[in-house]
Amino acid sequence: MKKKMLQFVALEKKTPDKRVTGERKQDFHEIYKEFIKDKAEEQSSRCSQCGVPFCQVHCPLHNNIPDWLKLTAEGRLQEAYELSQSTNNMPEVCGRICPQDRLCEGNCVIEQSGHETVTIGSIEKYITDTAWEKNWIKPIKVKREINQSIGIIGAGPAGLACAEELRKQGYQVTIYDRYDRPGGLLIYGIPNFKLEKFVVERRTNLLKKGGIKFIQNFEVGKNKSLNELKKDHDAILIATGVYKPREIEIPGSDLENIFPAMDFLTASNRKGLGDKVELFDNGSLNAQNKDVVVIGGGDTAMDCVRTATRQKAKSVKCLYRRDRENMPGSAREVANAIEEGVEFIWLSGPKKFIGKKQVQEVQINTMVLGSADSSGRKNLRFKKTQNIASKLTLLLNL
Repeated sequence: MKKKMLQFVALEKKTPDKRVTGERKQDFHEIYKEFIKDKAEEQSSRCSQCGVPFCQVHCPLHNNIPDWLKLTAEGRLQEAYELSQSTNNMPEVCGRICPQDRLCEGNCVIEQSGHETVTIGSIEKYITDTAWEKNWIKPIKVKREINQSIGIIGAGPAGLACAEELRKQGYQVTIYDRYDRPGGLLIYGIPNFKLEKFVVERRTNLLKKGGIKFIQNFEVGKNKSLNELKKDHDAILIATGVYKPREIEIPGSDLENIFPAMDFLTASNRKGLGDKVELFDNGSLNAQNKDVVVIGGGDTAMDCVRTATRQKAKSVKCLYRRDRENMPGSAREVANAIEEGVEFIWLSGPKKFIGKKQVQEVQINTMVLGSADSSGRKNLRFKKTQNIASKLTLLLNL
């Protein structure tokens, strides 16, 4: 091991600079600037190269993080990229949107020892963006074609990753998707300030060049039945994602101006892509000059509140039934939302929606945290009831 590693005692943690709050609230561009080469190498050198890499253990993909950090610290970026992409079909996406503070970075050994974590996500993003810039990333080259056809329903991240792996093996792959662009939630769900659309389009174009066929605006049961698709292919994978929202079955849930989060985010993303969006254009799914309440505490909720601020909402509140420490989403995203003016009402859950035709108020139950359950999260118990948002004009339900 070179002396370049184990520098966490001598070097402080540094993250890429963020655009100032007042500037970034005016648009939907990504808020983090790029690492420069020297800074990426320096921050990679803070890795302790521990014997049991808890960052890798707590990564859902089990990415070989310590090794590509070491390669980055040594200036061997192409090798670092090759290792990174060997277990990850879209490392440039994961480097931007994964909740690293809850996963790899949150379980970094040097973080636990009080020296602050290695900035794994930012380095992963830097490695892959450099690989695109240097033209190291090439379309799939099939060594042996297999005369078997696979149909994949859904062009989201699961469908795209599966298609890539099957195509590498030589299978003939066709992806069917109901939308007009491939990418699924990466295109229509996640806002640009976290994931610019060119990042997804660049990846899907590469898959097309590798021989994967995309059929857009295709709806199973409408254009063709599932049985008909089965006759066209040797195997079918259903990778349709989860778009159905959870219903809140409380009084007033039938009032107008209560929308599922995905409807709101999809409308915003479509508008950003230049589409005509009727519900946005008529003001229904546009937060401008509205008092907005978002119910939920995950990353989708943070996407909603931060989108609403950029749409020039009059006020944005987030209701979450636990406290900040027990939120399921990225703590980094919560901090960004607070910087951008979002008001969090912790330990609160909706009891009743109030209004004549449209929702005007939310009656909430204030909660108290009890002991932790088997998952490690604290149980809840009721404390009191109160009303908020007397002039509420848009409510987003997760």
